[in-house]
Amino acid sequence: MAVPPTVAATATAPASLYVGDLHPDVTDGALFEAFTEFKSLSSVRVCRDSSSGRSLCYGYVNFLSPQDAMNAIESKNHTLLNGKFIRVAWSCRDPDARRTGKGNIFVKNLSDSVDNVGLQELFKPFGNILSCKVVTSEDGKSKGYGFVQFDSDESATAAMEKLNGSDAGGKQIYVAKFVKRSDRVLSRANAIYTNLYVKNLDPDVTEEVLREKFSDFGKITSLVIVKNENGISRGFGFVNFESPDDAKQATETMNGSQLGLKVLYVSRAQKRAERDEILRRQFEEKRKESILKYKDSNVYVKNIDDDVSDEELREHFSQCGSITSAKIMRDDKGISKGFGFICFSHPEEASRAVNSFHGFMFHRKPLYVAIAQRKQDRQAQLQLHYSQRMAGLSGASPAVIPGGYPSYYYTGPSGLISQAPSRPGLIHNRGRMNGHMIPQGGAPSAMYIPHLQQPTQPVAPLKDPHLQRVGQHRYVPSGRSREMNKGSGVVPSGSDPAGAGPPGTEMLSSLLAAASPEQQKQILGERLYPLVQKNKPDLVAKITGMLLEMDNSELLLLLESPESLAAKVEEAVQVLKLSKSKSSNQAALQPNFLSTEVAVN
Repeated sequence: MAVPPTVAATATAPASLYVGDLHPDVTDGALFEAFTEFKSLSSVRVCRDSSSGRSLCYGYVNFLSPQDAMNAIESKNHTLLNGKFIRVAWSCRDPDARRTGKGNIFVKNLSDSVDNVGLQELFKPFGNILSCKVVTSEDGKSKGYGFVQFDSDESATAAMEKLNGSDAGGKQIYVAKFVKRSDRVLSRANAIYTNLYVKNLDPDVTEEVLREKFSDFGKITSLVIVKNENGISRGFGFVNFESPDDAKQATETMNGSQLGLKVLYVSRAQKRAERDEILRRQFEEKRKESILKYKDSNVYVKNIDDDVSDEELREHFSQCGSITSAKIMRDDKGISKGFGFICFSHPEEASRAVNSFHGFMFHRKPLYVAIAQRKQDRQAQLQLHYSQRMAGLSGASPAVIPGGYPSYYYTGPSGLISQAPSRPGLIHNRGRMNGHMIPQGGAPSAMYIPHLQQPTQPVAPLKDPHLQRVGQHRYVPSGRSREMNKGSGVVPSGSDPAGAGPPGTEMLSSLLAAASPEQQKQILGERLYPLVQKNKPDLVAKITGMLLEMDNSELLLLLESPESLAAKVEEAVQVLKLSKSKSSNQAALQPNFLSTEVAVN
């Protein structure tokens, strides 16, 4: 088997293979074991649904040596793994090649006796096959059609010319170029029709002129030019022939021809539902192309001051590179929604903007800046994050938690660290955990102790990843907060020295800028706690702890917007409910890390 050009061009570069038709129970470990005979095997991945975690029945195997990848295709393609024949092919990372369907052909009317191996043997003489598959039902029976992809259009053309109409397994097969579903709807080359749609008509063209022009192709049963209420032509009409052959000939001849001062567009007349479907698919494809094109170049910015204009935002971020568009999202009244998007020419410029301006004070407010993500990508990231956390339970390195802060234990007023997962060996002695001294005689206000334990309760991805760490945090304020902070140089955000109430946004931002990460969370926690208590007094400790996992700039935004805070609190409540409903089903599978309480007084 020849190596595809993309691999041959870099013979020393790593190579990636696509593995399809996997059994749903195949894990990363099983896939790795199946290819472990190849010395340069570097990594494997079974792709899974981002919300349910179920296998998508395909994955990727990566090699350091392209030669090993070639050998793996030769020896592993169409072999059994967990009772199913797997399909191994080169991974196509070029979106243009996938979109155009280069070298891809469609085969139908296949005999039940023709399987993946038989189809490959049938087409092998015509060139290098990248992928070959007979589509089957859930019980493994052939559906009578399949796909073969060559590395070149020339090989595909040769196969079509030779095999279309030939006998395979006692049946005459049909072989043609693969056409995307949307294009199939657009072309319908074999469709039988008599009614034509004609547009771009000159206003001076009458029905008599149009009939005279189209009657050359055959008998016309009806013809109409659509007019408005004043009787003026709307520039389009319909011509219905008696014979489908006449209609087809008229379409091929008249489409693109000139009538009057304009060039005509002539095609098969379509129902509204069919036109809407075509437009929907075209829009979706263009949207996907745009997303792929600007995948890592689009930046999401929130916590933008209401007075900032699109031009000011563009000017501020233009320091990082060339901007193709900058837009602040607004409601129907033109009022800023506090967030927007900036698209750069190159991904490197977008990364520079994130690194430079995340947390930057702009018009008195700290900006939240990140690479824009689609919903599916965010869910996939959450799934990866969850997998990393679960790996931590089995002794692997703990996962990195977005936001830059470690998770925290929240001490309760009783002096017990309540609902805090603990790991053997981390508790050194009474009154000390992880090297942090805990004062005797009661718990301080919102004392934070970094912890390394991963959560044990899987939760389906929801809007905010920070709200997923359920039952892991509890925030309990104490009346001793002033006493705690004496001499620290940090004023609790719940009150000012004069007792005049909570500080404003500017003062709070100044306090945070002068505080350590632990003190920043303490300050924000004291501001959040009474606000959350108004909404959910029975869950205030848990919800405040969950919210404190969020980025500080996001928390400042919540403090300024009661509506946003209420929505986030409700989201946290839903997470807690979901966690509670799942806990009974998974308790038998997971160790109980939530039962340990550590006395500190």
